[in-house]
Amino acid sequence: MDFISILSIFVLACFVGYYVVWSVTPALHTPLMAGTNAISSVIIVGALIAAAAADVPGAKWLGLLGIVLASVNI
Repeated sequence: MDFISILSIFVLACFVGYYVVWSVTPALHTPLMAGTNAISSVIIVGALIAAAAADVPGAKWLGLLGIVLASVNI
């Protein structure tokens, strides 16, 4: 895929995500946030394991980036 196709998919996903998140009723907000926090914690554990087992410095930096980005969500 070329860059324009990937960029257009990303922009469309941003718009769809924005409208889906803002249309959630307040009664469902807490269970959905608990689910996303659980998913982020699994991502953090996976990134820690991947960074610890990596032999290449670039892989360690990608593991650190995954930890930081998932930590922002929690």
